[in-house]
Amino acid sequence: MHQRKSKKILIYFFLLVLLGSINNNSINNLKLEKIKNINIFGLEKNDQKILLYNLNNLDLKNIFFINKKYLSNIIESNSLVEEYNVKKKYPNSININIKKTSFIARINKDGKFFLIGNNGKLSDNDNSGIELPYIFGNPDIIKLLKLKKIINQSNIDYSEIKSLYYFKSNRWDLKFKNNILIKLPEKIDNEILNNIINLLKDTKLENKKIIDARIENQIIILDE
Repeated sequence: MHQRKSKKILIYFFLLVLLGSINNNSINNLKLEKIKNINIFGLEKNDQKILLYNLNNLDLKNIFFINKKYLSNIIESNSLVEEYNVKKKYPNSININIKKTSFIARINKDGKFFLIGNNGKLSDNDNSGIELPYIFGNPDIIKLLKLKKIINQSNIDYSEIKSLYYFKSNRWDLKFKNNILIKLPEKIDNEILNNIINLLKDTKLENKKIIDARIENQIIILDE
């Protein structure tokens, strides 16, 4: 016990000597350099400028005292960002590496079209000519992402889908570019989708354009 007390006294004495040797001038000269460069990778130039403008408004000050919460909020509020990481580059720069989201569909919200990202966020529609299916109805985006995941796990080629129709009964219809319409049941998985696709491959459809799979264990082929 006596040895522990002696060690504590020595530590306190050392701190007092150290602090006493630091005068006001040396404290005033201890100034941390402000962040001068924010480098953003993974976005187009115009999108970089928008994100950079929002980050500069944050007043990040210096590299040692970055408010990670505020920084993350600004980056994550950008609808194009799916994943990202931030690296400090001493003494006065930070690098932000971004994985840009891929777009999976278009949807009309209050009379305006938006792009739906794989991150579940909506972005302003563009005129780039990117070919995407249209969403009809008003689904929760999470439900669309769940459907997209099931489709990806099946033998359906998502790029061949022209439109997706959502119903309040919580089920979907898929319309393909060849105008075949598949009426899906409320509960679906990749096995159900594969059964439908296999049937289409083995059947001569001719003028039959509707595949009704809403009834369990049944697939009905109908005329237009």
